[in-house]
Amino acid sequence: MEEPQLTALEREKERKIAPGTRGERSPAPRRRGRGWIWFLVFLGLAAAAYYMWSKRPAAPKAPANAPAAKGAGGPGRGFGAIPVVAVKARKGDIGVYDDGLGAVTPINTVLVRSRVDGELLSVHYKEGDLVQKGALLAEIDPRPFQVQLVQAEGQLIRDKALLDNAKVDLARYETLIKQNAVPEQQLATQKALITQYEGTVKADQGAIDAAKLDIVYSHITAPLSGRIGLRLVDPGNIVHATDTNGMLVITQLQPVSVIFTIAEDQLPAVIHKYQAGAHLRVDAYNRDSLVKLASGTLTTIDNQIDPSTGTLKLRAVFDNSRNELFPNQFVNARLLVEQKRGVTLLPTATIQRNNQMTYVWAVKPDGSVTVRKIETGVTEGPDTEVTSGLEAGDTVVMTGVDKLHEGSKVNAQFAGSGQGRGGAPSPGSGQGTGSWQGKGGASPQTQAPGQAPAAGGRAPNAPESGGRRQPQAK
Repeated sequence: MEEPQLTALEREKERKIAPGTRGERSPAPRRRGRGWIWFLVFLGLAAAAYYMWSKRPAAPKAPANAPAAKGAGGPGRGFGAIPVVAVKARKGDIGVYDDGLGAVTPINTVLVRSRVDGELLSVHYKEGDLVQKGALLAEIDPRPFQVQLVQAEGQLIRDKALLDNAKVDLARYETLIKQNAVPEQQLATQKALITQYEGTVKADQGAIDAAKLDIVYSHITAPLSGRIGLRLVDPGNIVHATDTNGMLVITQLQPVSVIFTIAEDQLPAVIHKYQAGAHLRVDAYNRDSLVKLASGTLTTIDNQIDPSTGTLKLRAVFDNSRNELFPNQFVNARLLVEQKRGVTLLPTATIQRNNQMTYVWAVKPDGSVTVRKIETGVTEGPDTEVTSGLEAGDTVVMTGVDKLHEGSKVNAQFAGSGQGRGGAPSPGSGQGTGSWQGKGGASPQTQAPGQAPAAGGRAPNAPESGGRRQPQAK
């Protein structure tokens, strides 16, 4: 009897519930779903904040006059010395160069032509041969000129006989004139006839010389020493003295010149040295300026500046004994204006720059580092001249500067000596070469000189782009 009563009560409760509220969720479950949404939003914000915190930029390095900072690896932290690669400043020589673009230009180039008309019988060279001055190159048929020589010699003999006969008659007339046997006009006519025959004999001699010269011209020889180009006329062809194409081209290669340009602002120093009689050296490099081809001497400075480019042409002569330079070859010319001797030199990779100064990280005798302001001069190759702020023998940091602070203790390893020495990156890269393994100044593990860094652009355990050291797991 109790079960039907309970059922009736339940039915009574169901009738009291509004018809539109059936099947709807209770307020408690709705609040619980919203809580999950806010939890996920909070979790995402926390992850973004951690990511931004881990990638924040490193604190700026202290200037030279700032007190020692208690940063990573600095005093007061209880860690070992920071491994770095260092070098010593040294005394040496460095050159002051003016660079210019140039081209190899032969001093002499000859287009060989025939000076007589005739058939080309033979050639005595091969294309590309190096020939010496006076070497026989080709032969033109000399027989027509030999015939002309014989004719001229016969005419000379005839005219000489006439001249001799006229002289005998003149002597006879001179005797008869004293006896008044002949008129004076006849004597004068005989003298004129002798002069006429003398002129004829001279003309005959000229014809003989011309025929001999044509025979010489029929044997074509090299007018200078050089390299022969491609042949322009083949044997069997009739050549003429008026041909414009010529027979072959000879280009002088030893010596050879390079014509290059320098800016007009560089001219005063060059003119001063040149007029003082200095023999200025010029080095010729290939197109990439990586391979030195030859060395020569400046010989000529042009007489005017090109107003359209503001440059001046110069000519340097090279011995070219090994044929390193070829006509019309493009070269990069480097003119040595001055050689500085006994100056302080430092690898360019050690020099750092910011908006205020140029500086290096100098290593003190106690093993700590400090910022040293310097002044630089000439840069040539991997070396830079230091004019002030550093002396020969001073130790400066070359790689690993991104981990340094004023007063940091370092474990300096000199580049190129012993295992684990790092190579020199590009100036200002700040890329470290060693890894810090634990406490107590354990020996670092650096990359070999010239070896590429590990994947990601950093050496193992090197600082990230933010400049912070990542602690190692114990």
